[in-house]
Amino acid sequence: MEYDVVIVGAGPAGLSAACRLRQLNEELTVCVVEKGSEVGAHILSGAVFEPTALNELFPDWKEKGAPLHTEVSRDDIYLLKSGESAQKIPGLFVPKTMHNEGNYIISLGNLCRWLAEQAEALGVEIFPGFAASEVLYHEDGSVKGIATGDMGIGMNGEQKDSYMPGMELHAKYTLFTEGCRGHLGKQLIAKYELDKGKEPQHYGIGIKEIWTIPPEQHQQGLVVHTAGWPLSESGSAGGSFLYHIEDNQVVVGLITDLSYSNPHVSPFDEFQRYKHHPVIAQHLKGGTRTAYGARAIVKGGLQSQPKMSFPGGLLLGDNAGTLNFAKIKGSHTAMKSGMIGAEVIAKALGAGRASDDAVEFAEAYKKSWAWKELHQQRNFGPAQHKWGNLLGSAYAFIDINIFNGKLPWTLSDPTPDYAQLKPADQCAKIAYPKPDGKLSFDKLSSVFLSNTNHEEDQPCHLKLKDESVPIQVNLPKYDEPAQRYCPAGVYEVVENAEGEQRFQINAQNCVHCKTCDIKDPAQNITWVAPEGTGGPNYPNM
Repeated sequence: MEYDVVIVGAGPAGLSAACRLRQLNEELTVCVVEKGSEVGAHILSGAVFEPTALNELFPDWKEKGAPLHTEVSRDDIYLLKSGESAQKIPGLFVPKTMHNEGNYIISLGNLCRWLAEQAEALGVEIFPGFAASEVLYHEDGSVKGIATGDMGIGMNGEQKDSYMPGMELHAKYTLFTEGCRGHLGKQLIAKYELDKGKEPQHYGIGIKEIWTIPPEQHQQGLVVHTAGWPLSESGSAGGSFLYHIEDNQVVVGLITDLSYSNPHVSPFDEFQRYKHHPVIAQHLKGGTRTAYGARAIVKGGLQSQPKMSFPGGLLLGDNAGTLNFAKIKGSHTAMKSGMIGAEVIAKALGAGRASDDAVEFAEAYKKSWAWKELHQQRNFGPAQHKWGNLLGSAYAFIDINIFNGKLPWTLSDPTPDYAQLKPADQCAKIAYPKPDGKLSFDKLSSVFLSNTNHEEDQPCHLKLKDESVPIQVNLPKYDEPAQRYCPAGVYEVVENAEGEQRFQINAQNCVHCKTCDIKDPAQNITWVAPEGTGGPNYPNM
């Protein structure tokens, strides 16, 4: 199938690009492929949403019914000192990036569903349930488009009765907006050396739940952020969020920086015990947990952003690392990158160009408020890694609040997250409490709430470069950390009656968070797209 533009991924960047392309030229043929069973099924974010880009894309979004229903009414920020004590931070001492006046608490999945409706109304074709599995190239090395994965292939690699071949989608330009750690984006960065001269990308894992709470506890519009405990006990960085949205619901989550060094850390279990802190438990008590999910977030900032253009296409949104970690927000910057990409590509197509390197994107992006915002806050993440949450935030206050990001230096953060792990015997073991079934829960019951499903008889989408590494290298050196960094119980070390150990991959459980692809110390695990429609089915994350 031939199109002017093919877009991979129906997230905020991809859908914004699709809408903007058709706004600029309604003659353009534009197609979006999405691996989730529907638009929004794989979308997970906190999310406090800054409407800057949405105001530009659809100035009449309120009249069009965009699902922004809860405006932030109050910001509370705490430093959790221990499992019992906390210090509320006066607003005067909070980096201004953490103030949320004029922002909204939303379901990003529902916003993407709404954006998809706008895109289709503009004439964009959207194909949910089709996973882009391969980049196609012209003979000159430029991108030709993508191929979707075959359906109905068994574990043995043979075609089943349900077999349906994938399809090739050819385009004059292909936009890759797969979100954090996109598996095709990884290939493109390597092929075209887009990260040459850049710092390594950095990541966190965000784990989130939605709760329905008693009406008398509900404070619609309240935003709570914390730093410190429980991650501080292991010397790890990160922070939490708790937001009161509409319909007596609360969203709660913990972001663990994947730069942590203790291989005994389990981000899932850190999150479960965090909910028992009195500052957090008071919002959840008497409530019912209704949804669970996890997703890696990209947080390296400008220093880690690859070149975003290459022959035949663009990398946009979190696939290129546009999230603003100082704000813990990336939807607005992802949308803006998509809109800039659309404007550059529409102009190139109007000039009769195709399949070339739209190098002018870099200048257009650099002139935008999105780049300027990321430049202003470029030192936040490295400061957190260098000095920890408390001193890093103090630096950020001086850098951002006082000097407005204009200090004449850029901090470096040169060590990849996976290389931060220390040997297990050099680190303290962590005794996580058993879940109580009221505030804390186990992994399997959590995965059940994510509505995750994969066709069981299909090739495993979690590929090991060397099958011996987990047991022969990672287990003795790091106590195989995949058992703990995965928030879905995908990886296990199991022992048979003779005491022999083997590495078991429960791919059916995978929530597509990509943490294994990022944090494995041997870089031995590669996440690839499973059959279309596989993975979580988030209703409103």
